[in-house]
Amino acid sequence: MIPYSLVRPVLRCFDPETAHQYAIRALKAGWGPRQTYADDPILATKVWGLDFPNPIGLGAGFDKHAEVPDAALAMGFGFVETGTVTPKPQPGRDRPRLFRLDEDDAVINRFGFNSEGLTVFAGRLAERRKRGARGIVGANIGKNKDTVEAEGDYVACIEALSAVADYIVVNVSSPNTPGLRALQAREQIAALLRTVISARERATSKGSRAPVLIMKVAPDLSPEELCDLGEVAVESGIDGLIVANTTVARPASLRSSHKNEDGGLSGKPLFGPSTECLKQFYRITKGRLPLIGCGGVASGADAYAKVRAGASLVQLYSALVFHGPELIGRIKRDLAARLRADGFKSVADAVGADHR
Repeated sequence: MIPYSLVRPVLRCFDPETAHQYAIRALKAGWGPRQTYADDPILATKVWGLDFPNPIGLGAGFDKHAEVPDAALAMGFGFVETGTVTPKPQPGRDRPRLFRLDEDDAVINRFGFNSEGLTVFAGRLAERRKRGARGIVGANIGKNKDTVEAEGDYVACIEALSAVADYIVVNVSSPNTPGLRALQAREQIAALLRTVISARERATSKGSRAPVLIMKVAPDLSPEELCDLGEVAVESGIDGLIVANTTVARPASLRSSHKNEDGGLSGKPLFGPSTECLKQFYRITKGRLPLIGCGGVASGADAYAKVRAGASLVQLYSALVFHGPELIGRIKRDLAARLRADGFKSVADAVGADHR
């Protein structure tokens, strides 16, 4: 594998979105790195009846159109989340819409759910199922910008993806689609969750395994909104939560000239607030709902902190921009060492340890 330290200067010759497109093309061409060793057994974990070789996943946004999930799995991820996909194709917002904040190890995006549409997306996932591809792959779903009644878009996605995705994430927390985050209010989210859970039951009524259904939430919620959302999630019967999405906040510590760009901020500055949000959701749900910790993960220490805060699984994405795919192996090795150093026999044993 070519060290990322050599590749990164080349990618920096292009604007961030073009560099990302070249990365996807490279993976499609088979030029991506591959993990050649088995994961440490201490990292294996079972959540929702699914066997994860390790708890480190690739977050949504990297493989928006389900083009390279297997190439991403081959890099060493324990699971991969594709999307966000919308029912109808849409271009998203105008470029530029992706910004590297190099001084802050952060990224701002305002893509606005650019999507090739559900037909193409579902077809790609169906093809990998047909050829017997292994590995856990999820699908992150959203609504089209011009859709007024959001429920219909989420139902359409669930109906199309139930047979081809291992889990489905209901994205109600992107800051880049007008009105989307309003769906997180108690009454709106309760109604939406009833609708999507019913859609899953209908889609799987013929005997196929029901996919795991997860909701992705924002880190910018008030304590009252957090409590409402956590209580509704437990009552609804949804399978889990991803905590958290990007933030619209702009910490005073940001130094990059891009810090005031519109959009969602991810990367290192998100670690603190997203982890605190994770802790609060774990307390509110009393550990009854599996959580995926997302936001600012760039080391084994970060991943371990998410686990101890209550995450059964952990996702990353932005850190790859700054540290490359070699980061995946480093995180896993460090996480395994930290689990053993604290006397844990597995990832599951450490989940929520900070609350005990």
